[in-house]
Amino acid sequence: MGDADELITVGRISGTHGIKGQLKVYSYSGNLESLRAARIVMLRSPDGATLRELSIRSVKPHTGGFILSLKDYDDIDQALPLVGSDLCLRRSQLPEPEDDEYYWCDLIGLRVVTADGAELGTLADIFETGSNDIYVVRKDRQEYLIPAIASVIKSVDVAGGTMVISPLDGLLDL
Repeated sequence: MGDADELITVGRISGTHGIKGQLKVYSYSGNLESLRAARIVMLRSPDGATLRELSIRSVKPHTGGFILSLKDYDDIDQALPLVGSDLCLRRSQLPEPEDDEYYWCDLIGLRVVTADGAELGTLADIFETGSNDIYVVRKDRQEYLIPAIASVIKSVDVAGGTMVISPLDGLLDL
């Protein structure tokens, strides 16, 4: 785990919404309550060169994410330059995950091995489906899609940098 000031990317501004400066946010977490409780967000420019701290006016659910209103952003012309920015929170603004729950940023980069010790690669990406997340594990040109379900994920050691899985029959077949 990182320190309390570590920035966690929770979404990306994908566009504007209407003409009053509202922003469409594609959420990486789906956790509206954390964002509502935050009151302050950090926006990282698409090139990563600029980081701005801004106050939240309101957040509401919207298809595939949220609609975000920021204080002092009242029209589309003010909001347009923010499109493409990453929406970040400090780790201290987020609730501690429950047992057997992890923030994606803590999982990406873990070394993934099977219960019998075969190294599959590195957890490179995660995406949501309707029922569970899918972990994308890559090694060289090989890629595995691992369902994030209890019967497959046997242990996660974030501090040790390792995830152990017990693959379902056929999951690792080429």
